[in-house]
Amino acid sequence: MAVSYQDLGFVNTREMFKQAMAGGYAVPAYNFNNMEQLQAIINGCGQSRSPVIIQVSSGARKYANQTMLRYMAEGAVRMARELGYEMPIALHLDHGDTFELCVSCIESGFSSVMIDGSSHPYEKNVELTARVVEYAHRYDVTVEGELGVLAGIEDDVEAAKSIYTDPEQVEDFVRQTGVDSLAISIGTSHGAYKFKPEQCTVNDQGVLVPPPLRFDILEEIERRIPGFPIVLHGSSSVLPKYVEIINNNGGRLEAAVGIPEEQLRQAAKSAVCKINIDSDGRLVMTAIIRKIFNEKPAEFDPRKYLGPAREELTRMIMAKNEKVLGSAGRV
Repeated sequence: MAVSYQDLGFVNTREMFKQAMAGGYAVPAYNFNNMEQLQAIINGCGQSRSPVIIQVSSGARKYANQTMLRYMAEGAVRMARELGYEMPIALHLDHGDTFELCVSCIESGFSSVMIDGSSHPYEKNVELTARVVEYAHRYDVTVEGELGVLAGIEDDVEAAKSIYTDPEQVEDFVRQTGVDSLAISIGTSHGAYKFKPEQCTVNDQGVLVPPPLRFDILEEIERRIPGFPIVLHGSSSVLPKYVEIINNNGGRLEAAVGIPEEQLRQAAKSAVCKINIDSDGRLVMTAIIRKIFNEKPAEFDPRKYLGPAREELTRMIMAKNEKVLGSAGRV
């Protein structure tokens, strides 16, 4: 039986994005796979008074079980209200790749869906996206489309190289599809290994520095579709602090490089009103769990390692909202 997202306490992204663009910040879109990640997202955004989009990939939905996930998400809203958090919360499908998946998510209470047709030829992308929009808008669910391809691997999404968004296509794409927001490719990338070492330069501290984002493409897109909500995927910074903890405690993350936070803050002041963060959350959880396993090898109570990982993720989210996205204190 279908359920409406309003009945679960979610909002769609329309008003969120309007306020973000007016305020010069980006709404955080944090991916989750389990209870501890979801708790951290709600606590981090609640304590920093930030709107939030909780989002799941098709892989995460399979992992958690779609029925379980629906009740987890509803529980997150109830938890937020019981704790006195007043921020708006959207439930979003990340990288939906079929019409059927988007319909299934809408019927199970998602307030926003992404249909990623970027792997298809342009006309097929338009056709698929428009079909999803037509269905979603019947239920006041907002839709995110994508133009351009991000390199990297994230769950079921994989691409060998980036293809920058062509600004000359955006007006036609938005007009023909009726999408509510548009994910673009300007140099971000999925996963913890966003760039190959040969793509980077080395600074005075011997740290790999990735190529800068293509703000010229972003500016041209803004010029062509002024006031239209833009989304950045693959925007984790692969924080060196957590990479170091992982490597110092038995891990092996070599040449893991992310997007510099100052570039994300610059993007958030533009038409970019949603920034996706997934890998940083995974790195935080893994870093703390590895550290505890290394320091306390006799520990076997999941609460004793998942709990500290959850608290560290909460702190990271609060810092992201305040210092990078600019979303803290907006509700």
